[in-house]
Amino acid sequence: MNHPTKERTITDRLVDLGERVRLRLLRVLELEELSVGEAASVVQLPQSTVSRHLKVLADGKWIVKRAEGTATLYRLIPSELAPGARTLWDAVSMQLAAEGTPSRNGQHALPADLAEDSRRLAGVITDRRTDSQAFFGRVAGQWDDLRTDLFGNRFTLQALLALIPREWSVADLGCGTGNASELLAPLVKRVYAIDQSAPMLAAAKKRLAAFSNISFLRGDLEHIPLDDSSVDVTVAVLVLHHVSEPLPACREMRRVLRPGGTCLVLDMIEHDRSIYRHTMGHRWLGFNEERMATIMTDAGFERPRFTVMASDPEARGPGLFASTAFVGKSSTTTETG
Repeated sequence: MNHPTKERTITDRLVDLGERVRLRLLRVLELEELSVGEAASVVQLPQSTVSRHLKVLADGKWIVKRAEGTATLYRLIPSELAPGARTLWDAVSMQLAAEGTPSRNGQHALPADLAEDSRRLAGVITDRRTDSQAFFGRVAGQWDDLRTDLFGNRFTLQALLALIPREWSVADLGCGTGNASELLAPLVKRVYAIDQSAPMLAAAKKRLAAFSNISFLRGDLEHIPLDDSSVDVTVAVLVLHHVSEPLPACREMRRVLRPGGTCLVLDMIEHDRSIYRHTMGHRWLGFNEERMATIMTDAGFERPRFTVMASDPEARGPGLFASTAFVGKSSTTTETG
């Protein structure tokens, strides 16, 4: 005997939405149709966990699914929700958007977890398009695989780095074990690899022993051991979040740069992973565009630019940004206090 389907109550629907991860999944599935694997990459959870949550949402008729080849694709289509569910989702969506920090223009930035979901979703879509569209889809995938087999996957980056002027001197600040210095040394006149940690510098010296144009100096960002106006570029890769006061550090970068020089900061976009303070000694949980622009401008730089880096779906850390700023060509070093 067939029993009529029980109509879902508001309590049933609230239970469906009682897990933060299910709200995150609904939000991204409203933006894009995703497979289980793609959804797992976005929310950074195991596929088994994501499958369980998707089943709850599918059973509750929040999402629809369809098969494409061997994959099952999921999507939230608000117009197809039951009236009560549609009203509830509209209210929840507005609440999620209002959780973020207000900016100067009065709008709310997304909460950190939702902002990371958006960045990872963009990375998933980019990867999907690369796989499916370039050179009419299938050909592109074969060509990329062939190029990787023949030449590896770093030659494009290395070729682009060759655009750096040969006569430059570069300060690699917080150089760690020398990853950035290793890329820069073959292309520029001089690299100053600077770190406050003696063990890190020792590791960098061992790694970079083959290069004769690298000087290893011990020092921190607040007291860079270089003369005024002595380098063309300062590079700080994943180091600014360790500094207690970013503004004095950026003023120091400004001090050691020549007129026309460039500052590059690569770091994490503002996030909510407070455990990093305890496990890795982070002083700052990333930076947003507005804060970086203020820091760079107050440090005496011109034309600050904030570029969000494309997210690697396999990466498990927060999103990254590259912030560049410049010293005016007619500038002279002044006392910054």
